[in-house]
Amino acid sequence: MTQTDADAKPEKGPQRRTGPVTFTKQVVGELRKVRWPTRRELLTYTVVVIIFVVIMVGYVSLLDFGFGEAVTWLYSTLGGGATGGEAPIF
Repeated sequence: MTQTDADAKPEKGPQRRTGPVTFTKQVVGELRKVRWPTRRELLTYTVVVIIFVVIMVGYVSLLDFGFGEAVTWLYSTLGGGATGGEAPIF
């Protein structure tokens, strides 16, 4: 099978960079298309994020405490060795 001109994909050349003025105009144009949240939506989203962060901080803190206690127990149980269970002084 041969490829016809209609099937051939046009080769893309290097794209030209836009200037700062064109870039700024494009950014402003895109920002005008944005649907901004209402004050009530913004408040709701903010509260949800704060609650989620507080829950995650609590979860990670509990994990940290639990692993810390486990390591302390492990060292006190298995790490006694020749020092009689006392921590070495450095």
